[in-house]
Amino acid sequence: MANLTALRDHNTAAVLGRIRAADEISRVELALATGLTAQAVSKIVQRLAAEGLIAPSGLTPSTGGKPRTLLRLVPQARWVVGAQLHRHGSTLLLVDLAGRIADATTTRFDPAGATPRQTLDLLAAQVEALIAELPRDRVLGVGVACPGPLDQHTGVLHQVTGLPGWDGIPLRAELSARLGLPVLLDKDTTAGVLSRPGAADRAFVYLGDGLGAGLVLGGRVQRGARTNAGEFGHQVLDPRGPRCACGNNGCLEALCRAALADGDVGRTAELLGEGVANLVRLLDLAQVVLGGDAVLADPEVFRGRVSAVVRERLPDPGWQEVGIEISDAGEHVVALGAAGLVLGTVFGEGAALEG
Repeated sequence: MANLTALRDHNTAAVLGRIRAADEISRVELALATGLTAQAVSKIVQRLAAEGLIAPSGLTPSTGGKPRTLLRLVPQARWVVGAQLHRHGSTLLLVDLAGRIADATTTRFDPAGATPRQTLDLLAAQVEALIAELPRDRVLGVGVACPGPLDQHTGVLHQVTGLPGWDGIPLRAELSARLGLPVLLDKDTTAGVLSRPGAADRAFVYLGDGLGAGLVLGGRVQRGARTNAGEFGHQVLDPRGPRCACGNNGCLEALCRAALADGDVGRTAELLGEGVANLVRLLDLAQVVLGGDAVLADPEVFRGRVSAVVRERLPDPGWQEVGIEISDAGEHVVALGAAGLVLGTVFGEGAALEG
């Protein structure tokens, strides 16, 4: 029974994802696009329509036969909340099924200056305020993204850099108990790479109050053996360099933070470029998207300097072409990706925010 349920959910996600991506589509086209039988598609469509997730949007032009009914997604049939918890506060988004932001709130506070219980109480109150006008059964859940290390499977944090009091906190379970809603947890950088579609082999590099990377390889999100992949900022570039908060010396994150503290944005961007070049050569990436407060403060400097360093470090940049871009989601990129964690349960991971 469990396997049949999983198969049904997979097929439902495939159909709903195609409807969302196509804007308008017929049952016949759905069967061709998903590889499902016409009967299977018909049953899934009936169920989705009964739940209010899809609706007819007209008929195909007549070509002599019976016109086909076109189907469309009903974006505001359900809602999700995406939340970013960082070292200086939180950002929360209310997002519909189309991945569009309907409301947003940013709060500045110091999680390190409060107990985890106090911070989770505040986060729960912020979520409640955001969904106060919505029927509770229309809210699918809350996606939370925060710095690692963390265990995405269990929802437990592990020795988060800069938040020592959070080690061992079961954030997912604690927040879900407060809200009575499903909660999904992931690293902020992994959420960032899920915030938008892109190349099948790409990275999202985040430089803000920390430095990390989210990875997609072969079209699949990479989390690693302990769901802690992407500790990009803790590659050691200079063993005699400044002490990093992680305990090592000369980590890329510590070097970048030191350069930023000196007001040297160009040097920071060049250091980031060295790290990105290492990542590109290691994983053969086609695209790197940059985000985070530090990057958004001087986006063209970072785009230009990182691109230049990557070209210099690649042996054949004409063949190994790599797109270096600035995230078009701006300051909302991580929270939007967190919302995508929940939407991914409906449309399939990685396709949740395409459109």
